[in-house]
Amino acid sequence: MSFDLAKFSKANASFRQRVATRPIPEKLAMLDALRERSLALRPESARLEKDPIREQPPPYRAQDNKSE
Repeated sequence: MSFDLAKFSKANASFRQRVATRPIPEKLAMLDALRERSLALRPESARLEKDPIREQPPPYRAQDNKSE
């Protein structure tokens, strides 16, 4: 295996272009397949957790745009 960064970059750009031209339902199917794959690769201890850590969204506050 060679570590030619120019070749890698060209292949990566080609892959991104092919994915970009695919229809949205196909992209969603790809995401589902990746999710299933990541779950299969997850360690057994992580699969058995009853309360996994979930990231909470940041607390955004609406700004009042009224000028006084």
